[in-house]
Amino acid sequence: MFKFFDQVVLDNPIKSYLLVVAVILFILLLKRIISRYLAGLLSHVAKRVWRDMDKKSFTTLIMQPLGLFLVIFISIVALHKLKFPELLEVEVYGYTTKDIIHFIATTILIISFIWLLLRLIDFIAMILQRRADATADISENQLIVFFKDFFKVLVVINGVLMVLHFAVGFDIKNLLTGLSIVGAALALSLRESLENLIASFIIFFDKPFITGDQIKVQNVTGVVEKIGLRSTRLRTDQKTFVSVPNKQMVDSILDNLSLRSQRRADLKLEVSLLTSSQQLDDLVNGVRKIVGRKEIENSAVFLNDITGNSFIIQSEYYTAPITIQDFNTLRQDITMQVLKLMEQLNIEIAGANTDVRITGNNQFK
Repeated sequence: MFKFFDQVVLDNPIKSYLLVVAVILFILLLKRIISRYLAGLLSHVAKRVWRDMDKKSFTTLIMQPLGLFLVIFISIVALHKLKFPELLEVEVYGYTTKDIIHFIATTILIISFIWLLLRLIDFIAMILQRRADATADISENQLIVFFKDFFKVLVVINGVLMVLHFAVGFDIKNLLTGLSIVGAALALSLRESLENLIASFIIFFDKPFITGDQIKVQNVTGVVEKIGLRSTRLRTDQKTFVSVPNKQMVDSILDNLSLRSQRRADLKLEVSLLTSSQQLDDLVNGVRKIVGRKEIENSAVFLNDITGNSFIIQSEYYTAPITIQDFNTLRQDITMQVLKLMEQLNIEIAGANTDVRITGNNQFK
């Protein structure tokens, strides 16, 4: 019986084939248990970094790619113990059968490993996303999405390079040198796009504004609807949609109107020179009472100047950072009360009545 197991088939004894099959069946049957156990160990390590980590979510994300990676890795190691049969050694387009199988196995192993890394990135992004949802800053969510996609692209690129190096046997040093030259050329041709990309990082980290803020930049006023990697989108007061390059958002003088502590209104009265000093005094005191209402936080009313055409009374008042609709309603109410006060005091606006008088002697011959 033992001689049967020692018989050689395709350059390998039967017992070697049975041992390899037994190892592969063992890992297939216990794949779920082993991957769950390893995922649990990784979750304990990760919990030291993120105390609010959800172990169930981590296990769900990581278990399937981890199990696949283990099956492929152990199967390759087990099959590597067998001697490749010379009978199957066939050359196809300069590549032997052994080379082709090695390429396929190595590529599948690298793909499974890359899949595992991508799931880890998804899990880290999920934790950061939950923390960002607990804050009112929406820009953090956009930053997390950007970096998640950015690191995924890097991992996939590294995966392709690993396939070229380990599966194909390609010397990637020359490739990296060529890519660096191409990258430098692309950087020069895409300089403006790179500047906007760098400016988007500055906006994300410096946070001069966030999504939902009302800002004014380069004579454009609007509400920030989206902060992209190339431009920032604003919804203007005329309900138009304006895209401003991020470089201009960083380099230009930007006024974040949402961060104002007060709203200011000015009321300039140019009254007739026929107004008496008593009327002026009554007007100034009356305007002070009008702007002394509870909605006004600070105010100042004074006779500012006397010109050749009018007396100028200047009024400045500040409200809380209320909405623009409420602010305009308040300004209109105060202006109407001031007009009614001027009617009561019989005070006219400068230039309201103009008398034209012709003096001198005119002789017609």
